[in-house]
Amino acid sequence: MQSDEYSQAVFCLDGCVMDIQYWLKNISDFLVSAGVPAEHGSMAALALVYLALTFLSLLVVVLLLRRNLRSRGADAGVPVAQEPAVEESAETEAGAEPEEATVESASEEEVPSTEEAESAAAEAVEPVRVEPEVEEPVSLFQRMKHGLAKTRSSLVGRMDALVGSHARLDEAFLEEMEEVLITADFGMKATQDLVQALTGRLKEIDQQDGQGQLHKILGEEIRARLKTGGQEWIFPQSGPLVIMVVGVNGVGKTTTIGKMAKQFADQGKKVVLGAGDTFRAAAAEQLEVWGKRAGAEVIRHTEGSDPGAVAFDAVKAAVARKADVLILDTAGRLHTKINLMEELKKVRRVVEREVPGAPHETLLVLDATTGQNALIQAKMFQDAVEVSGIALTKLDGTAKGGIVVAISSQLDLPVKLIGVGEGVADLRPFDADEFVAALFANN
Repeated sequence: MQSDEYSQAVFCLDGCVMDIQYWLKNISDFLVSAGVPAEHGSMAALALVYLALTFLSLLVVVLLLRRNLRSRGADAGVPVAQEPAVEESAETEAGAEPEEATVESASEEEVPSTEEAESAAAEAVEPVRVEPEVEEPVSLFQRMKHGLAKTRSSLVGRMDALVGSHARLDEAFLEEMEEVLITADFGMKATQDLVQALTGRLKEIDQQDGQGQLHKILGEEIRARLKTGGQEWIFPQSGPLVIMVVGVNGVGKTTTIGKMAKQFADQGKKVVLGAGDTFRAAAAEQLEVWGKRAGAEVIRHTEGSDPGAVAFDAVKAAVARKADVLILDTAGRLHTKINLMEELKKVRRVVEREVPGAPHETLLVLDATTGQNALIQAKMFQDAVEVSGIALTKLDGTAKGGIVVAISSQLDLPVKLIGVGEGVADLRPFDADEFVAALFANN
C-alpha cells in the first residue's frame, strides 16, 4: 500500500516537472522569437517566471494588508449605541413579541442600573476647557536681535574668546582683533579706524571685566561711524512720494517693494506700484501678488516693454488717483553694464519730468551676504542715478553684518532699511542705537 502511494506521488511529481518544462520551453521559444539569443532562452524564461511569481507574491501581500487595514477600521468605527438594537433584533428573531420587548425596554429605561447612572452622571459633567496660551508678540528689538544672531556670534563670540586667551590687551591682541573685524566685513577703512580708536582706549579696560568693557567701547566706536538721519520718509507737500528702487539681480528688490507697500498701506497710505522690471519673467506677476496683499494698484505693461513707458504711466496713474506713495520697480542689472545703467537714467528723467523733484528717494537694495561687493555696487549706482539711501536685505542670513558699518563709513549714504527676516515686519527702518544694542546684546 505504501509503495503504491509512493509510486503515485512520484508519478504526480514527474507530471508536474514535465508541465513546468513544457511551459518553460514554450516561454523560451517565445523569447527567442522575440529576439533573445537562443543560448540564453532558457535562462531568460526562468528569469521571467521568477519575476512573475515575485510580482504575484507582492500583490497578494498588498491585498492582505489592505484587507487587514479595512477590517481594523471597521472594528474601530462600530458605535457602541448600536448594541441594544442588535440585542433587540435577536430577541425578536427568537420569538419575543414586539409589545413585550417595548414594555421591557421601557421598564429598563425607568429603572436605570447603577452603572448606567454613573455613566450618565459622568457625561453630564462639563469637560474642563484648557485655554490656549497666548504667545506674547515678539518685540521689534527681539526681531533685530534674532536677525543679527549670526553676526553677533561671529563678531562678539570671537572677540570674547580673544579677550579670554590674552593675559594682556596689547598689540598682539589688536592684530587679532583687526582680523576679527575684517572677517565680519567691516571693510578695511572701518576696521583700521576702529583698531586705531581701540588702541587709544585700551587703558580704559580692566582685565578683570575685559569683555564687558570692550563691548561698551567697541559699541560706542561703531555707533560713532554709523550715519544717522534719513530714517523717516519725507512726503512732498503735493503729489505722491515717489520712490525708485534699483539694484542688481537677486538682491530682493521686488520683495522689498512689496513689504514697503504693505507697511505704507497699514499706515493708511494709498499706494501705487509701477512694474518697471519688464525683462525678468513673472516679475510683474510677483509684484501683483504683493499689490493684492497691500491693497495697492499695480501699473504694468507686457513683458519686454520700455521701462520708461511703464514709469510714465505709473506716475500719471498715481497723480490721477491722488496716491500718497508711488514705488517704481526696475529691472535688475549688473552695475558694470553701461547701457543698462543708461536706461535707469532715462527712467529717472521721465519721472522727474512728470513730477518736479521726483524721484524723492532712490533706494538701492543690497544683499548683505555679498559683503564687500555691495560697496562696489553702491558706488556705481550712486554715480548713475544719485542713490539717496540703502536697503540692506538678508542681514539675518549672514555672519558678516559689519557691512552696515562699512557702507556708512565709506559712503555718504544712510542705511534706511534693513531686512532681518522673512516677515513684513522684519523689513525695519535702520536705527543705529538699536543696531548696536542688538549686536552686543546678551544671548
